[in-house]
Amino acid sequence: MTEPLLPLLVEPEELVRHLGDSRLLIVDLSQRETFLQMHVPGAVNLPYARIIQKDPPAMGMLPDEETLSAVLSGIGLTPENHVVAYDDEGNGRASRLLWTLDALGHEGLSLLNGGLHSWAEEDHPLEAGDVEPTPSKYQAKIRNDEVLADRDYVLQHLGDEGVAILDARSPAEYRGEDVRAQRGGHIPGAVNLEWLQTMDRGRNLRFLPDDKLQAMLADLGITPDKEVITHCQTHHRSAHTYIMLKHLGFERVRGYAGSWSEWGNDEDLPVETD
Repeated sequence: MTEPLLPLLVEPEELVRHLGDSRLLIVDLSQRETFLQMHVPGAVNLPYARIIQKDPPAMGMLPDEETLSAVLSGIGLTPENHVVAYDDEGNGRASRLLWTLDALGHEGLSLLNGGLHSWAEEDHPLEAGDVEPTPSKYQAKIRNDEVLADRDYVLQHLGDEGVAILDARSPAEYRGEDVRAQRGGHIPGAVNLEWLQTMDRGRNLRFLPDDKLQAMLADLGITPDKEVITHCQTHHRSAHTYIMLKHLGFERVRGYAGSWSEWGNDEDLPVETD
């Protein structure tokens, strides 16, 4: 493995220095209206709906390899590209793309810390208007299934002291007060850290400093020696948590794409409420 062009979590100032590098593919997962008004120079727009598959009641599943091949070819991705992703809503959508690419074994991934918020608010260069990508012939294949967890995997590891389940939904969802499926509550043994709590609102929605994040996780029993499974309602918010954990050096992290939209709607699966 070669040294990546940029770190997994990249600051705006560092990305500025690499603008125009032919190895970069900057992917903007903002709303299209926002993209047309402003985006990082050279970025291509990718609608979030194209990187998820709705399989009711599960609304955020991973698309098949053929679909992903078409989507990623459409934005011009090649195996040599270093991908920098961001969005306009807190980087959940961008993180979901990076998790997907991680599952495909794509090397060279970065999340723009703070996304469009930090980039625009701190007066970095912006472009407006549409960008037409040059299509490629990217062949998507799941090469890294160790970042994936499905319903059966989660069920098999309930009560496993070496596996932690981290729920990125709101406390109300976790406790079963805000019900967004047939049943409310949480996966037995899961601990709750809402994704919004990991953002620094005073620094344009960047992640909180590493030491604060590590302390928050340790208080919940989430330590680097454990495997961590992240989930939310559709593995949108929890993809952000996934990238946070990888940035902090957690080596064994999985995303549960089915998340609560699958688990909470399956009456055969156990549920807890607080």
